[in-house]
Amino acid sequence: MNKATAQPATNFASRSVPRHLARGAIGFGLIVGSIALVPVAGPATLLAAPLALIAFRGCPTCWMVGLAQTISRDRLERQCVDGACTLVKAAEAP
Repeated sequence: MNKATAQPATNFASRSVPRHLARGAIGFGLIVGSIALVPVAGPATLLAAPLALIAFRGCPTCWMVGLAQTISRDRLERQCVDGACTLVKAAEAP
Protein backbone atom coordinates (compact mmCIF):
# COMPACT_ATOMS: atom_id res chain seq x y z
CA MET A 1 0.00 0.00 0.00
CA ASN A 2 1.54 3.31 -1.01
CA LYS A 3 1.17 6.62 0.82
CA ALA A 4 -1.40 7.95 -1.66
CA THR A 5 -3.94 5.25 -0.71
CA ALA A 6 -3.09 4.93 2.98
CA GLN A 7 -6.06 5.12 5.34
CA PRO A 8 -6.13 7.85 7.99
CA ALA A 9 -4.95 6.81 11.44
CA THR A 10 -8.27 7.74 13.06
CA ASN A 11 -11.28 6.07 11.54
CA PHE A 12 -14.76 6.63 12.92
CA ALA A 13 -16.58 4.75 10.14
CA SER A 14 -18.86 1.78 10.74
CA ARG A 15 -19.22 -1.33 8.63
CA SER A 16 -22.45 -0.07 7.05
CA VAL A 17 -24.63 3.04 6.94
CA PRO A 18 -27.59 1.35 8.72
CA ARG A 19 -25.28 0.22 11.54
CA HIS A 20 -23.86 3.73 11.85
CA LEU A 21 -27.36 5.27 11.92
CA ALA A 22 -28.37 2.77 14.61
CA ARG A 23 -25.40 3.84 16.73
CA GLY A 24 -26.48 7.46 16.27
CA ALA A 25 -30.07 6.68 17.25
CA ILE A 26 -28.86 4.94 20.40
CA GLY A 27 -26.49 7.79 21.27
CA PHE A 28 -28.97 10.59 20.69
CA GLY A 29 -31.71 8.56 22.38
CA LEU A 30 -29.58 8.17 25.49
CA ILE A 31 -28.83 11.88 25.64
CA VAL A 32 -32.41 13.02 25.05
CA GLY A 33 -33.86 10.32 27.28
CA SER A 34 -31.55 11.08 30.17
CA ILE A 35 -32.42 14.78 30.06
CA ALA A 36 -36.14 14.26 29.48
CA LEU A 37 -36.47 11.81 32.38
CA VAL A 38 -34.94 14.15 34.98
CA PRO A 39 -38.34 15.57 36.07
CA VAL A 40 -39.80 12.06 36.38
CA ALA A 41 -36.96 9.98 37.83
CA GLY A 42 -34.59 12.59 39.22
CA PRO A 43 -31.02 13.57 38.40
CA ALA A 44 -29.80 9.96 38.55
CA THR A 45 -31.05 9.55 34.96
CA LEU A 46 -28.24 11.84 33.82
CA LEU A 47 -25.89 8.91 34.44
CA ALA A 48 -27.16 7.44 31.15
CA ALA A 49 -25.79 10.38 29.13
CA PRO A 50 -22.12 9.28 29.29
CA LEU A 51 -23.15 5.95 27.75
CA ALA A 52 -23.91 7.92 24.60
CA LEU A 53 -20.18 8.57 24.26
CA ILE A 54 -19.67 4.84 23.78
CA ALA A 55 -22.32 4.71 21.06
CA PHE A 56 -20.86 7.80 19.36
CA ARG A 57 -17.26 6.55 19.71
CA GLY A 58 -16.44 9.91 21.22
CA CYS A 59 -18.74 12.84 20.73
CA PRO A 60 -21.61 13.69 18.37
CA THR A 61 -19.07 15.38 16.07
CA CYS A 62 -17.06 12.14 15.93
CA TRP A 63 -20.27 10.36 14.96
CA MET A 64 -20.92 12.88 12.15
CA VAL A 65 -17.36 12.46 10.83
CA GLY A 66 -17.86 8.69 10.94
CA LEU A 67 -21.11 9.02 9.00
CA ALA A 68 -19.31 10.91 6.24
CA GLN A 69 -16.52 8.29 6.25
CA THR A 70 -19.02 5.44 6.13
CA ILE A 71 -20.95 6.97 3.22
CA SER A 72 -17.82 7.78 1.20
CA ARG A 73 -16.04 4.45 1.84
CA ASP A 74 -15.02 2.78 -1.43
CA ARG A 75 -16.47 5.72 -3.36
CA LEU A 76 -13.69 8.25 -2.86
CA GLU A 77 -9.93 7.91 -2.73
CA ARG A 78 -7.22 10.40 -1.89
CA GLN A 79 -4.79 10.88 -4.72
CA CYS A 80 -1.54 12.74 -4.05
CA VAL A 81 0.62 14.00 -6.90
CA ASP A 82 3.62 16.28 -6.40
CA GLY A 83 2.61 17.11 -2.83
CA ALA A 84 -0.96 18.11 -3.73
CA CYS A 85 -3.73 15.76 -2.61
CA THR A 86 -7.24 15.62 -4.06
CA LEU A 87 -10.26 13.38 -3.69
CA VAL A 88 -11.27 11.43 -6.77
CA LYS A 89 -13.90 8.79 -7.42
CA ALA A 90 -12.54 5.31 -6.77
CA ALA A 91 -13.15 4.22 -10.35
CA GLU A 92 -11.08 7.15 -11.67
CA ALA A 93 -8.06 6.47 -9.47
CA PRO A 94 -5.10 4.93 -11.35
